[in-house]
Amino acid sequence: MTGFEELAKQTSLYPKELAAAVKSTQSSLLIGLPKEVSLQENRIALTPEAVAILVRNGHEVRVETNAGVGAKFSDSDYSEAGAHIVYSTKEVYEANLILKIEPLVADEFNHLRQGTTIISALNLPAHERSYFEKLNDRNVTGIAYELIEDKAEGLPVIRSMSEMAGSIVLLIAGEYLSSANGRGIILGGITGVPPTKVVIIGAGTVAEFATRAALGLGADIKIFDKDLYKLQRFKYAIGTSVYTSILDSDTLSEAIERADVVIGALRGDDGRSPVVVTDTMVSRMKPHSVIIDVAIDQGGNFETSRMTSHKNPTFRVHDVIHFCVPNIAARVPHTASMALSNIFLPFLLQTGTIGGIEAMLYANRWFMKGVYCHKGTLTNPHIARTYNMRYKDLELILGAGRF
Repeated sequence: MTGFEELAKQTSLYPKELAAAVKSTQSSLLIGLPKEVSLQENRIALTPEAVAILVRNGHEVRVETNAGVGAKFSDSDYSEAGAHIVYSTKEVYEANLILKIEPLVADEFNHLRQGTTIISALNLPAHERSYFEKLNDRNVTGIAYELIEDKAEGLPVIRSMSEMAGSIVLLIAGEYLSSANGRGIILGGITGVPPTKVVIIGAGTVAEFATRAALGLGADIKIFDKDLYKLQRFKYAIGTSVYTSILDSDTLSEAIERADVVIGALRGDDGRSPVVVTDTMVSRMKPHSVIIDVAIDQGGNFETSRMTSHKNPTFRVHDVIHFCVPNIAARVPHTASMALSNIFLPFLLQTGTIGGIEAMLYANRWFMKGVYCHKGTLTNPHIARTYNMRYKDLELILGAGRF
């Protein structure tokens, strides 16, 4: 045995630290997770477990200090997962891909770099034309939670958040109905006492999960929607017989007048929810009854609605309690963050593998529908019509860029 062989043999016996496995990718992403500053928002878009997977696949993740505290994820959780904890908003916005919950606020625009990609909620009714002009001035690519589609042409973020909102709204309704300032009644029904009357407007995911919860409590449910096929699909999903009706002013008005709880969950196809309950209809409701407007992020289903926050969630009109918080899922930030992380982790991994955001959008036309502005150009026709702005078709832009 030679001296070199002997030395190698001896060295192999020494204990060594196990190096972290890092996968080389075609395009390494620099992802920023800023701390939310608006609307008492406590969610974060990636959990520490998701960050660990991204880091192992060669990506860098910057997390602003305390960004996950509201969702019960500490800085040390993210640091142990391989993230870099940064202590200023400027540092986290140096990333080329910002993943956040709420839309940008004025102070965050000051840190925005040219050419950044931002994935966040859009909450269209809360914006003015100047918001999109600022994004275009910085050549930002904006992707909206509400517009992202999956391969089945569903809306995965909306679906996931709606499942939670549907489960939560009954808890909220029960809280305000039973309080000293409410009607002082239990949500549901007990022997010898008439059940609580609940009206739900919209036969989507929120209605499905709210109805399951309400039926379990023994409440009397009525569902209204403008589309018959949605009502048929709803009854099939619930698997039991419930009262359903097409939106008709007389029938709806009568049901609302007798209701203890009215939930608005009818979303608009063009980004704005239709107003189906008038001020007059609200004025005829029982005193201290409860309205929960889940569609408030798109403008709301009630003429009397106005956006509120988790800090001041309710107001009264005609002595009817209104709960109009747009980010209801933020009441359960840990669960909501896990759900969002499950949606975005596969997308980010594929983005790195396929060669970056541009290639990802071109290869996945379904995800492309989430893009509302791209490198200085508005790409969403509805937003363009709403604010009288020019737009270009994203598919044509991406296609031209490949030749």
